[in-house]
Amino acid sequence: MLTFTPISLYGPGDLSALIKKSYAALVGECPEYWEPEAEKWEEFDRQAFAHPNTIGKYVFISGFGGRPIGLASYDPRREPRYGLIGQNCILPEYQGRGFGGMQILEILRRFREDQTRAAHVTTSAHPFFAPAIRMYERLGFKEIRRFPGGPDPRYGIIELRLEL
Repeated sequence: MLTFTPISLYGPGDLSALIKKSYAALVGECPEYWEPEAEKWEEFDRQAFAHPNTIGKYVFISGFGGRPIGLASYDPRREPRYGLIGQNCILPEYQGRGFGGMQILEILRRFREDQTRAAHVTTSAHPFFAPAIRMYERLGFKEIRRFPGGPDPRYGIIELRLEL
């Protein structure tokens, strides 16, 4: 069973460590584009722990078998119109088991509880993220646009939306 734990039970560095491990293959494949992201992941970690009642409140660590295996975050500030899904990752050895989808379902549950009308997520169009895009689509998200940018500009960004 997957558990969702507030970050207050963890410490600084734990979030960025999970993200770095989850994206290690991508960074290894395309270091010129993805190594610079590490600083953003560390800043996300610093901000979440520095602001536990705002940013940190909307991040949780997913556990399986008593071990942290991933994390997810969201931003409800645009509620009730829509909420944003933020960082979402699962450690490589736990990928492909549906845990990422369970994390997103937990965020959607929280959005619905707050009567949020839609959920938005953006991700890179890089092939590394194809499983995540398929997961979002299986959950009912629809692609609403593509635009240039992102860490690897060869691929750009995809935005998806789900009406709740």
